[in-house]
Amino acid sequence: MYVIAGVSGNTGSVVARTLLAAKQPVRVLVRDAAKGEPWRALGAEVAVADIDDQAALTRALTGAAGAYLLLPPPGWTQTNIAADRKVKIASLLGAVRAARPGHVVFLSSVGAELAEGTGPIKHVHPVEEGLRASGVPTTFLRCSSFMENWATMLPGAIAGGALYYGVGEGVVFGQVATEDIGKTAAGLLLEGAKGTRVVELAGPVDLTLQDIAATLSKVAGKPIQGVSVPPAAMVQALLGQGASPELAESFGEMAGGITSGLIKFHGAPVRGTITLEQRFRSLLAPS
Repeated sequence: MYVIAGVSGNTGSVVARTLLAAKQPVRVLVRDAAKGEPWRALGAEVAVADIDDQAALTRALTGAAGAYLLLPPPGWTQTNIAADRKVKIASLLGAVRAARPGHVVFLSSVGAELAEGTGPIKHVHPVEEGLRASGVPTTFLRCSSFMENWATMLPGAIAGGALYYGVGEGVVFGQVATEDIGKTAAGLLLEGAKGTRVVELAGPVDLTLQDIAATLSKVAGKPIQGVSVPPAAMVQALLGQGASPELAESFGEMAGGITSGLIKFHGAPVRGTITLEQRFRSLLAPS
């Protein structure tokens, strides 16, 4: 049995569907029983468990040959993020220690080896440390930036002719599609436990902000400039869009860490197959 978290989001849903297509037994984790019904119709077991509920999470993980786990991102306007992360991390780690699934694939991030200076990435660092200490075989799937994170910026960039971001001009950083993340995670679960290891994952090629804008120009059919701004300016823009100060500052710190080279891969990452152009076309396709 494979237990899959995050099935209401982009990566977990791909993991679950990939395993079900391979005729594997799947138990999906949902916070709301109603959200589990479509999965039940596809042949999955459904477990209702919030990441904050250690007892329910332990029950859901018990007996699992493998589990795909992640730390849900904070909300756009959320405050007291550090305290919230601490509660969720303690629950997740406590459940893994108690249930001891055969293998955990944890959705991590490039830069997760660092305890500070990485913005929101710093919260997956203690998860990695705790999973290592648990003795449960774990694969840390350290991914580059999600291509889907550009989605909310694309309409404004097309309308205004410029894509703004707080990463320095000419700085190359990875972009990966969530579909590639899900398929890679499913493959790692099917491989089974191989001790505790790190797998780095990025898209087909790494890109600068200017490359990303050029890709959007091709898709949109109009010139779009990639404009690098200081992280502080990025923070102010996020505040203007309604982000909480904590969240905005966190993203600014992450952008600065990418520019400085602090946040980087340490080997040759596994490469996904979906290009940024393909993802932009799908994101901008009429619904």
